[in-house]
Amino acid sequence: MELRLNKVSKTYPNGVKALDEIDLTIQPGMFGLLGPNGAGKSTLMRTIATLQKPDAGELYLGDINILKQKMELRKVLGYLPQQFGVYPKMPAEKLLNYFADLKGVAHPTEKKKIVEYALEVTNLTDVKDKQVAGYSGGMKQRFGIAQLLLNNPKLIIVDEPTAGLDPAERHRFLNILREIGTNNIVILSTHIVDDVKELCTDMAILNGGKILSKMNPRNAVEELDGKIWTTLTNREGEEQLSQELNVISSSFNQDNSLNVRVFSENRPNENFEAVQADLNDVYFVHLKKDEPTLQPNA
Repeated sequence: MELRLNKVSKTYPNGVKALDEIDLTIQPGMFGLLGPNGAGKSTLMRTIATLQKPDAGELYLGDINILKQKMELRKVLGYLPQQFGVYPKMPAEKLLNYFADLKGVAHPTEKKKIVEYALEVTNLTDVKDKQVAGYSGGMKQRFGIAQLLLNNPKLIIVDEPTAGLDPAERHRFLNILREIGTNNIVILSTHIVDDVKELCTDMAILNGGKILSKMNPRNAVEELDGKIWTTLTNREGEEQLSQELNVISSSFNQDNSLNVRVFSENRPNENFEAVQADLNDVYFVHLKKDEPTLQPNA
């Protein structure tokens, strides 16, 4: 089973083109949708999840026509939105049983089994009797995964799931996604490059409502080998380099100097050293290519 999007477009009433003829095919496994805030990621996730309708285009999950068979899609969909909502003062196990009822899991034995499985996978069994309202942010996100597992989904969508989590909770959450992503299509929508680097074997970069590139993360990094260069400078030096070279990123050091990374086929000058490329470089190179070219004054 694969997810196929063909020429999917969406323009909001204010004129913002959130999706611009998106063509995308996603196979089972972990798929990273990477892009800055405002790139159109959440719009695309809501569209796939049948929560909003595109202006044009087609979407299929296997033989399911998503736009015409919304209920069929929802039967096999697990969705964790960016804002998961307000949690009532109910114990996690009781709330999961309630969600299972809503999803049509009627048989008591089947419901008990799937709820226990969801709690176990998300490492919440020991706190199943605690009110979800009292959970930490990371525990609430794991509960979000638990509820989406109740209908044994074939397509799982998680939108910005690690934003705001501390490092320990982020690590636990990513391990859960890794475990459930083996046999399902799992779309991880995020602006955090490291989340994609740790989990995904396939990815796309989205910006301005357009797919800039679809790639295997490892292959994309290898294609930049020998093309990323770095030097130390100050703020004024960075501004000058940005006018002369393809500066893709910069970061401050403890002494307030700037470590500037440049994309170039050849060594820019003797002040630069070659460095190992990483997925952040891939991301910034594609975003930089998508920046509008300033035209000289006539």
